[in-house]
Amino acid sequence: MLKIYFSAEDILRTRVAPAADPVWELVLSLHLLPGRGRDPLLAGWRRSVTRGLREGSDSAGLRLLLTLNPPRGYFPDFLTPYQSTSGFEAGMEAVRSTPVALLQRDLALFAAGSSLPAGAAPLARGEPDTLRDLTGAMERYRGLAIDPYWTRIQAAVEADRARRARALLDGGVEGLLGSLRPAMRWESGVLEIRDYPHSRELHLGGRGLLLVPSFFCASTPVALLDPALPPVLVYPVDRLGGLLPAPGEGGGVGTPDPGREALAALLGRTRAAVLAASDDGCTTGEVARRLNISAAAASQHTTVLRNAGLLVSQRDRNTVLHTLTPLGRAMLNSEQVRSRQPVPGGGGW
Repeated sequence: MLKIYFSAEDILRTRVAPAADPVWELVLSLHLLPGRGRDPLLAGWRRSVTRGLREGSDSAGLRLLLTLNPPRGYFPDFLTPYQSTSGFEAGMEAVRSTPVALLQRDLALFAAGSSLPAGAAPLARGEPDTLRDLTGAMERYRGLAIDPYWTRIQAAVEADRARRARALLDGGVEGLLGSLRPAMRWESGVLEIRDYPHSRELHLGGRGLLLVPSFFCASTPVALLDPALPPVLVYPVDRLGGLLPAPGEGGGVGTPDPGREALAALLGRTRAAVLAASDDGCTTGEVARRLNISAAAASQHTTVLRNAGLLVSQRDRNTVLHTLTPLGRAMLNSEQVRSRQPVPGGGGW
């Protein structure tokens, strides 16, 4: 079990990351890549990425990257620097600039549970060429495993952020922390992750906590091992039907995007109104009330929009919150959708 202890100052300084973190997504996706028979929503992604990796399997940087990220157990903290909150390039620069003492400490911790990979010695010495090879492999892997699916990853993370924002507005930071159940439990100033693989305590010491919603995080949230680093807790989000490349992004598993067929249905005023109502997040009941339609009709319209890749839906107890995907927001902002004024009580198709 992991127990994270909050002071009053920590509660004030706790926040949610502003977007999907590309470096965390990259590293955590590596942990899921070797899975067999699990995560069926990722099966096509896994096959496609595995095929692509075979073409670059002779890369020393890639072999080092894969070995440092086993499916289970410790992986080095330096691979997910705090600077990645400012973007992928900032994260890569931080990896290349990792102090030698931190490299040696992380590799020693890794060696306690796994065999050190080839290339560990020059990496531990902080040799610039080895660090460039490692970040170069991360950049190539990103182009294969992350970039073609980035819109889908962002949509899932944005849907979770909308859910956390509502919890924060309704209940303050304690409401936000309480909304993280069932993976975590918030009680009396302590956030508990019961399924954590090791028994640990983390005292935030007034630094607050950065919560990072992640598409590729497995069922158990992840925290950095070094308590001296800025406190970060990465937690899983709903994968919203799995991964296919977003239209126009290319790559991927070669399976047609079901949203393309569903988009043909999006030609009427009521569904355009549902899309507009979901701009800042809206439950099914709120959609029905705003548009003066039945709850059943609201549910039907949001289902079509979700199947088209324009909405994502998150269930929380007895309500379902609908938010726009990047594609849905682009459609809402287009002249075609803006020219269709919502018609309360308007009929279907």
